[in-house]
Amino acid sequence: MFYVNVLTTGGLLAAGDVITQQVEMAMDEDRTQKFNPKRTGAPSTTTALKKILADQIIAGPFFCSAFFFGMGLLEGRGRSGAVAEVKDKFLTVYLIDWCLWPPAQFINFRFLPVEYRVIYVACITLCWNVFLSYFKHMVSIFRTQSLKCVDTLLVMTV
Repeated sequence: MFYVNVLTTGGLLAAGDVITQQVEMAMDEDRTQKFNPKRTGAPSTTTALKKILADQIIAGPFFCSAFFFGMGLLEGRGRSGAVAEVKDKFLTVYLIDWCLWPPAQFINFRFLPVEYRVIYVACITLCWNVFLSYFKHMVSIFRTQSLKCVDTLLVMTV
């Protein structure tokens, strides 16, 4: 849900720029101004790579760590437990993030028409959210089961 909100906000920011350009053109009495797709990022390889790099360097680390930190707090682990979970899981998830999002976003920014971008990213985001949930709880379940096995072995040896 968090990614949907982020993407929605990004879309609204782009829409705001388009609306501003429309207002500017409407105010231009000579009608000499034209819509400028370069202001919102024309679909070129260079533009796509710049968007991807910004996303991976700025947004990726923030959202990966915010997910684990926020979930840790919501699960009642406190600040130190949430920080420990970020330290434990961040690097793996961030590396997987680099494998999924740059190719997905390159296709999005470079090849997809604007009207299909939101649904495309929403589908990729759904898959990403399934992975995040699985990864977050898979490690916890594995540790819980391991501890139960250790407790069982200790009881059997006593």
